[in-house]
Amino acid sequence: MIKTIKLTKKYDDMYAIRDIDLDLGQGDLFGFIGPNGAGKTTTMRIVATLLEPTEGEAYVCDYSIYTHPKEIRRLVGFMPDFFGVYDDMTVIEYLEFFAAAYRIGPQARRKRCNEMLDIVDLDFKRDAYANTLSRGQTQRLGLARTLLHDPAVLLLDEPLSGLDPRARIEMRALMRRLGAMGKTIIVSSHILPELADVCNKVGIIDSGKMIASDDVASIIKRVSPNTTLLIDLVKPQDAAKAIDAISAVPMVDQVAVDGAKLKVTLKPGVEDYSSLSMLLAMQGILFTKFAAEEINLESAFMAFTKGAGAKI
Repeated sequence: MIKTIKLTKKYDDMYAIRDIDLDLGQGDLFGFIGPNGAGKTTTMRIVATLLEPTEGEAYVCDYSIYTHPKEIRRLVGFMPDFFGVYDDMTVIEYLEFFAAAYRIGPQARRKRCNEMLDIVDLDFKRDAYANTLSRGQTQRLGLARTLLHDPAVLLLDEPLSGLDPRARIEMRALMRRLGAMGKTIIVSSHILPELADVCNKVGIIDSGKMIASDDVASIIKRVSPNTTLLIDLVKPQDAAKAIDAISAVPMVDQVAVDGAKLKVTLKPGVEDYSSLSMLLAMQGILFTKFAAEEINLESAFMAFTKGAGAKI
């Protein structure tokens, strides 16, 4: 659905992006992670045929951005970070205005607009003036506008920016629904942990260079190849006994202790560690917690981009 090859944009001696490679299929929800100015918007604008690259190629549904820009624009819905609404238009009038711009016929126009309001859960505001909406509601209106022509590909530039916690939850739920509908989505954000449970793939970009691109689990695994277990014992006096028992197991690399809390680092590649909990139980050692330490996307981003800007 979306493929870029060595995509590069240069302004004089400054690279906005350099050698960006993407390969996304139908239904992929790709999280584009990076700080402001990293090159996320530039990449999305090139894919949307709103900006020409200096070098490289990009395809959307097998159409080249150079030879078939009109076909690509029919297939792409681009939602910028900030967009204006018209003070004297209601929500339904705003959508009908853009539906007309997309050349949706008069008979189908109202039905299509109502369907989009239903998808983004904004039908209760259909007769409200667009400029009276909250930031979260405005973002959902922008998404409804982006969906009017039923695009196969969605490019959402910082859709979570400036939203309150409830609005962010609602927007993430919307993105999941759209992914389930078969839409291929690129969503950019610097709100790192919130993309982990939404996207099936992520790309980490810094200073115009793609530092890493893979599925979420693989990205996190590259940051921490060793699984670390956190175990909270009921009785601190059982710590020594627990350490002796666990340390003797071949899959265990090292054990650290802090009172009644154990931190067990497993050897690389170990995924099944259920026998350790059984071992503790058989030794009569009680515990209230036995879980793998979570490494989130924020940790992954910091690990991948540490010093990266100086190397590019």
